[in-house]
Amino acid sequence: MEAKNNTFISWTILISLALVWGSSFILIKKSLIYFSATEVGLLRVVLSFLFLLPVAFIHFRSISRKHFLYLTLSGFIGSLIPALLFAKAQTVIDSGLAGTLNSLTPLFTLLLGLLFFRLQTKWYNILGVIIAMAGAMALIYVSSDSGFTFNFKYAMLVILATICYAFNVNFIKVFLKELTSLVITTFSFFYIGIPLTVYVIFFSDIPHKLLTDTTTHTGLGYLLILSIAGTGLALIFFNKLIKISSPVFASSVTYLIPVVAIIWALIDGETFHWLYFLCFLLILSGIFLVHASPYRKLNISSWLLFRKEK
Repeated sequence: MEAKNNTFISWTILISLALVWGSSFILIKKSLIYFSATEVGLLRVVLSFLFLLPVAFIHFRSISRKHFLYLTLSGFIGSLIPALLFAKAQTVIDSGLAGTLNSLTPLFTLLLGLLFFRLQTKWYNILGVIIAMAGAMALIYVSSDSGFTFNFKYAMLVILATICYAFNVNFIKVFLKELTSLVITTFSFFYIGIPLTVYVIFFSDIPHKLLTDTTTHTGLGYLLILSIAGTGLALIFFNKLIKISSPVFASSVTYLIPVVAIIWALIDGETFHWLYFLCFLLILSGIFLVHASPYRKLNISSWLLFRKEK
């Protein structure tokens, strides 16, 4: 019963995160109109830190000294570096391509998990990664009139960000498994958020921009949505997903992000291609295989045996 509940919760969180994160790239694009890439990355982390600060005060005594380094490293690699890299990349490449390249995260999660974190997996989980990635790549290809056209240098920034995400997913599963998802998210921002907030207030041009140019308030609004919903709240549920499922399944949310981007495009009046359905099926089939386990296969076998005996 618990396994079934975890499966249902896992898929619910996965789909919800895809909806939120699938919309985050357009928010980054909009905020870049008002702020530089570095400012967007810093503000994304600082605003998330401020949003989670009350939670940090409540749970501060539950953190031991041994967790300080791990949580700081998780915040730095899993949040700050990717925020800066994605913002910089989207000054050149479009948000749809950035979202699609983000779907490489599960592949790197699997590779890093096998190489450095002793991740245990089966051949059908690896096959699932390949199928879902193929579906994601096909989706961006058929949704673009010119196919794959992108600036390699800036695309590499997104790929580096996905490697950071992949490392952090495995890192949390191995070194922070005794902490709740709320605590992991809150304090990974808390330890990096304090020095970054000091820097933003006293050593950056952000306060001056906000005081002298009222149009930047619109950009700040985009970043507030991105930071609270797309970073703070979303990471709490993502870390929960890592703990109740596998790192590779949790990171497979990135395969659904291009799907959400296409849906937004359709709402905006763009043409739907019938091949999108095939891409969606590939992605969902791949994620199913990624989440498959011997336990679940045993349950199916037992059910078939029980039917025969009846």
